[in-house]
Amino acid sequence: MNELDIRYTGWRVAGASGVAQFFSSFLVYSFAMFVTPLTTEFQWSRELVASAFGIMSITVAVAAPMFGYVFDRVGVRRVLLPCMVALGMGFIALSRLSSPWQLSAIYVFLGVVASGLVPTGYARVVSGWFDARRGTAIAIIISGSAIAAVVQPPLTQALIDAVGWRLTYVVIGAAILVIACPIVARSIHERADASSRPQVAPGDPLGKGLRSRIFWTLCVVLFASALVTTGITIHLAALLADRGVAASSAALVVSTMGVGSLAGRLATGWLVDRSFAPRVSSGMLLLTALGTYLLTEADSPASGAVAAMLIGFGMGGEYDVTPYMVSRYFGLRAFGTLYSIAFSAAAAAGAVGPVLLARTFDDTGSYESLLPKLALFVVSVSVLMLTLPSYDLRISTQRVAAHVPGSPGSSPQ
Repeated sequence: MNELDIRYTGWRVAGASGVAQFFSSFLVYSFAMFVTPLTTEFQWSRELVASAFGIMSITVAVAAPMFGYVFDRVGVRRVLLPCMVALGMGFIALSRLSSPWQLSAIYVFLGVVASGLVPTGYARVVSGWFDARRGTAIAIIISGSAIAAVVQPPLTQALIDAVGWRLTYVVIGAAILVIACPIVARSIHERADASSRPQVAPGDPLGKGLRSRIFWTLCVVLFASALVTTGITIHLAALLADRGVAASSAALVVSTMGVGSLAGRLATGWLVDRSFAPRVSSGMLLLTALGTYLLTEADSPASGAVAAMLIGFGMGGEYDVTPYMVSRYFGLRAFGTLYSIAFSAAAAAGAVGPVLLARTFDDTGSYESLLPKLALFVVSVSVLMLTLPSYDLRISTQRVAAHVPGSPGSSPQ
């Protein structure tokens, strides 16, 4: 049975990984819904609350490469389940918040936990199952967080409205423990053959990847994209509320970003299996830039949704294409470590973006002065992506499955 057969085990692993990503994404996509309740109850500034997300992101940036190294050395399965259990417990702990130091301490803990649940581990497992349809399989994983972006903001807001923010944290934590943990335990595992096991997977050694201009270009581009998209994701609901949009409508607009992200991830997965991935990435970045610019004047649910859809589409594509390019340029031997370092760049940007927008708001009373500059920043890195050279899909060390007739077989031109 090969990877073009729907009964192929790899598709079940990819699907389970997508479900796990959905639950892990509560860390990101529920956060914005808690900003107003926390600032209202404790009289904290938006910058103080947003800084908790930044603290978590910095922690991920530091810890993720260490987890990536563990993935490459001992495998992914031993890490995922303990981290998922800890994630559920962390959300329950948030229900007991009463001071800024507790907020910071819990988000440091969640940052360590999140480092074991970022797409790195799932992408490494699934890349070991796929070759010709690797882009599509990775898209399925990353789409879990895109679906979360659609579902979780309005769901979280509805729960907060119904039972309050404290009990909402408990409900989220319990759902992770009861639903996500059993799925991770039963369904996510590496292939049994030697081509995908840690320490024997084919590809370039870590040192060669770290010396490559290609790798650091990917890191720079991912940092720039994540700085903009994460900052907007965290502040979008508040931005629209400041312009007179009701909280429930603002939550739906945030969900629209998730719809765009889901579409972008699926489209990118299909495209990179058939086209040159850096060109696909460049196009996605331009869509993000356009959406960011349009958000400058968005003052209604409709105009906000258009901007959010474009930002989400581009964001989804960028998060999908990065692990694909790491696997194609460098193989799977050091994939966990290399992609974790790249993801750390995105996590570091996640620490900068929300605080940068919060500081702009606190200083000027709005976000408008910063958004055009962010749009121009994304345009500049879309050009940088076009400087990457071709990768050769015929390289044997990148193969992890039997050749499938009709699969890509030559370097893009």
